[in-house]
Amino acid sequence: MVVSRRRRTQVTNLRSMADDSDSELDTVCEECSSGKQPAKLLLCDKCDKGFHLFCLRPILVSVPKGSWFCRSCSKHQNPKAFPLVQTKLIDFFRIKRSSSDTSYISCSPPDNIGKKRKRTSLVMSKKKRKLLPYNPTVDAQRRLEQMASLATALRASNTEFSNKLTYVHSKALRSANKAVLEKGGMQVLSKQDAETLALCKNMMVRGECPPLMVVFDPYEGFTVEADRCIKDLTIITEYVGDVDYLSNRENNYDGDSMMTLLHASDPSQCLVICPDKRSNIARFISGINNHTPEGRKKQNLKCVRFNINGEARVLLVANRDISKGERLYYDYNGYEHEYPTENFV
Repeated sequence: MVVSRRRRTQVTNLRSMADDSDSELDTVCEECSSGKQPAKLLLCDKCDKGFHLFCLRPILVSVPKGSWFCRSCSKHQNPKAFPLVQTKLIDFFRIKRSSSDTSYISCSPPDNIGKKRKRTSLVMSKKKRKLLPYNPTVDAQRRLEQMASLATALRASNTEFSNKLTYVHSKALRSANKAVLEKGGMQVLSKQDAETLALCKNMMVRGECPPLMVVFDPYEGFTVEADRCIKDLTIITEYVGDVDYLSNRENNYDGDSMMTLLHASDPSQCLVICPDKRSNIARFISGINNHTPEGRKKQNLKCVRFNINGEARVLLVANRDISKGERLYYDYNGYEHEYPTENFV
């Protein structure tokens, strides 16, 4: 019933302008030559030139914490590709090697996935909205390329790979994640859908990754594309990272994306997922500009919170059939409409 949204906080930086009026200052944006919206005008800590957050490519959604350097001063280059070496990828993703043959990342035949659903009529399956497991790419070399693309993005963002929620003693403990605390209630994932999610998790452990490629776009930064056709209602991934209390992150977060995990009636019990230290491919899936019809048309995923065995979890699920080569997008705001997306590409 409740759709999640990605949430970020603004971080104060002395190098940014404090006034958010439309008045123009002496410092102007190097891209648009305007000094308007000074609160969104970021100064390079080396050359002192100004740049609107929304004029940068890729766009910055908030003032970064600490020093920031423009493209010229930072000598920005495309991220270094992760080595396309199977043993390195196995170690990076902590893949369990097959007992019968340790030299290959395994892949179950796609036809073996979801056989139970063949007994159910298409009309009934659609009515009950049963979730589907993703179909991994059969070609082993292509799977290595897919995994290397994700490893490149994670390494470039100094993020450790994780495919589950992480509970750190200094943040929120697992005992705090109680779906029953959700304001208005949280939908319970059915037993069959829970089995489908478990299947997806087990495939990833064996190196059978979702058929996705992470690409670096000069306008959007890292973003994700479908590497084969994906059916409506397919589980793409779980949104994971460190679990923390929202109150701990409101004033000292470094501007990277956070996802609501638990929206409790008591603000002190609200939880968020923080993917800045540990995460998976979900971190690189882009949000839509939900202020324009064109932006809304891009959406091909939905972000949903489920009660799974009493705990809140967040899944990204296809909300229509997705073609090969199509970029993945979902609505950061969901139903709350509080995150500014008007400058998204």
